[in-house]
Amino acid sequence: MEHRLSQRIEGELSILVYKRGMPVATGQIQDASRRGLFIVTDYNDIRLNQTIELAFRYPEQHGQGHRVLTAHVVRRSDTGIGLDFDGVDNDALAVAELLSWLQNQDLCSVDKIARKNTH
Repeated sequence: MEHRLSQRIEGELSILVYKRGMPVATGQIQDASRRGLFIVTDYNDIRLNQTIELAFRYPEQHGQGHRVLTAHVVRRSDTGIGLDFDGVDNDALAVAELLSWLQNQDLCSVDKIARKNTH
């Protein structure tokens, strides 16, 4: 049984992965919590415990700037990387906004499916 300290929220949001300030990969957030997230990516030139930056923009905010979070790699798999926010300096509000956005997207998807099934 898997034990987590905070609830995961599933969602999809495209991101850019940066190492040492340079963009190195694209990916998509699969799930996130206030402690970390999992990114689906085919990028594999990464080490455990390595610190990376993630840049993303919410789709509905076309003209506004992107958000940046810092995390360190805690897991690698064939499908992506697991990242942890512990021990890095992130704006807690940026993490909370990301979780809220992902949760709202998930609720919208459930609502669309429910409406589709009632017609």
